[in-house]
Amino acid sequence: MSSVLENFDSWKKFLGERVQQAKKVGLSEETISKLAYEIGSFLDEKVSPQNEQEHAIKELWDVGDEQDKKTIARLMVKLAEQKG
Repeated sequence: MSSVLENFDSWKKFLGERVQQAKKVGLSEETISKLAYEIGSFLDEKVSPQNEQEHAIKELWDVGDEQDKKTIARLMVKLAEQKG
């Protein structure tokens, strides 16, 4: 997975493809956003940012409360949908 994270455009494309797959199997937007939040939490704890964009997102994630993090996750899903 680290190779996907090295390039932010690759990460957005990868995430967009996963969002489309989730929609095809019938997951709701709310469920997808919850999954994105869980993935964000995992990445925050286990994976070091690989580029400037990921560093910026991590800084925002680290200063945000739970609601802020859920918003970041929803926005990442929206961004991925546009780019996927």
